[in-house]
Amino acid sequence: MDFNWNILQNGSDIRGVAVEGVKDEDVNLTFDVVKKLASSFVEWLKQNNIATSPVIAVGTDSRISGNNLKNAFILGITEMGYTAIDCNMASTPAMFMSTQLPETDADAGVMITASHLPYNRNGLKFFTKKGGLDKADISSILNIAENHNFKYNNNKGQQKTFNLIDAYSNWLVKQIQTKTDEKKPLKEFKIIVDAGNGAGGFFAEKVLQRLGVNTLGSQFLEPDGYFPNHVPNPENKEAMESICKAVTNNKADLGIIFDTDVDRSAIVDNNGNPINRNDLVAVASAIILKEHPGSTIVTDSITSKGLTEFIEKELGGKHHRFKRGYKNVINEAIRLNNEGEKAWLAIETSGHAALKENYFLDDGAFLAAKILIEIANLKKNNKTISDLIKNLKRPKESKEFRIKITANDFKNYGNTIIEELTKFSNEQNNWEIVTPNYEGIRVNCNADNEKGWFLLRLSLHDPVLPLNIESDIDNGVENIAQKLIAFFKQFEDIKLPDNILPDFKN
Repeated sequence: MDFNWNILQNGSDIRGVAVEGVKDEDVNLTFDVVKKLASSFVEWLKQNNIATSPVIAVGTDSRISGNNLKNAFILGITEMGYTAIDCNMASTPAMFMSTQLPETDADAGVMITASHLPYNRNGLKFFTKKGGLDKADISSILNIAENHNFKYNNNKGQQKTFNLIDAYSNWLVKQIQTKTDEKKPLKEFKIIVDAGNGAGGFFAEKVLQRLGVNTLGSQFLEPDGYFPNHVPNPENKEAMESICKAVTNNKADLGIIFDTDVDRSAIVDNNGNPINRNDLVAVASAIILKEHPGSTIVTDSITSKGLTEFIEKELGGKHHRFKRGYKNVINEAIRLNNEGEKAWLAIETSGHAALKENYFLDDGAFLAAKILIEIANLKKNNKTISDLIKNLKRPKESKEFRIKITANDFKNYGNTIIEELTKFSNEQNNWEIVTPNYEGIRVNCNADNEKGWFLLRLSLHDPVLPLNIESDIDNGVENIAQKLIAFFKQFEDIKLPDNILPDFKN
C-alpha cells in the first residue's frame, strides 16, 4: 500500500480523517488502514514481550465512524489469530481500566476517538497494563504497518463482547461509597451533567443516580457523533456557557461537563460560575494536598502566578510548572516520583488530570469522583466547592494569541524567534525571565503599567507560536503586547492574529 503512515501520528495518539464531508479533507483513516494498524499493534505487543497471545479490548466514543473503525480493528486482531473484546460505547479511561479490571483482564486496550475534534475525524489511543503508549511507541507501530512486518498464525482468533462501561461505573461508584462510608452520600444534591453528545452520558444514570443524586436538567447525554448542540470540550466557550446556564436554570448544586471521550472534565459551582483551567487545577490541588500534605503538583506551562502562590503559600505544596501536553505533564510526575519527590497530581489547564492513586491515568470521570467525595464532606460543614479556592488570586486580564509561522521550517524559525525574544527581554527594564522554565520563554513584567507575565512557546504539532499574557491591572495585557508587537515586526515569516491590538498593529 502506497501510503504515508507517519501523517497519522499525533504525538502519543493516531489521528486522521475518517469520513467525507469537509472540504479539502481527504479520508485517510479507512477501514483497511485501521485493520492493518490493529495487526501492527498485535505485532508490537509481541515484539515488546507484553503478551505472546494478546487479548485486546476495543471501544469507541459516539463518532459516526466509530463502529466501522472498531469493527476494522477487531478484524485486524482476530485475523492475526488472537482475541478481541468488543466493549462497544466506552470512554478512554474505561478502555485503560479494561487492562486492570478482573472481569476483562485484557493485555491491552484501544479507544477509537479523536477527542473534541470535528465529526469527520477519528483516531486511536492505545494502552497496556502500564499505561498509555508514548510517542516513540506509536512511531514503532506505524513503522510495522508501513513495512508489513507482522505475521498471521494459522488460527482464527476469538471475538467476545463485554459491557465495560457498566463495570467501570460500578468501580467508580464503589470508590465514592468507600471514601464517604455511605451508600448514597449525595442524596441531598442536584447535579447537572453535560456530555456534549459524547460518550460521557453514562455518568448521570450509572454513577450519580446510584449515589442518590437528582440529575434532572442534565443535557446532551444521548450519543450523537455530529455533536449538534455544542463542541464536547470543557475549554469551549459555548460549551461552558451552556452548562453554566443549565446549572442556574435548574438551581443545581454542581455542574459537570465532559469532553467526547471523558478523559477531561470541568465543573460549575452552584452560582453558575465555571471552575476550569486555573480554578480547576486549584480545586484538584486543594483536594490532593489535604490528602498528601507538602507534595508536588505538576502542571503545564501556562498556569498563572496566582495559582503558584495558592499552591505554595495557601496549601503548603510545591508547584512544578512543566511543558504543555498531557503526556508531558504525566510523564514528568512519574519521573519525579521515581526520583523520590512525591507528586500525586499531574494536571493540565485543558482539564486532563491524572492521579498517582489512579495509575496516573487522565480520567475526567475519576476527577469528578474525587470532587464529589469532597463536596459530600464540605456539605457537612455547610460549605461548597468554591470555598476551597476562595483565596485564589485571579488575574484581572488574561488572553491567548496564536501567531502563525509561514516559514517552511517552522520549528527552527520558531525557536529562533524565542532565542531573539530572550535577548530582547533581557534588555527591557522591569522584565525578568522566569527560571526554571521548560518550554519557550516566560517573563515576569513588573512595570507599574504591566504587572503581569507572558509565555511564548512553540506549538507541539502546528506551525504556531501560542502567546499567553496575563496582568493584574486594567490594560496591562495591552501594554505588554505593545512591546511584543514591536519586537515581532522584525520577522517577515509570521502572521499576527487579528485580535492582537489591531489598531496598534496597523
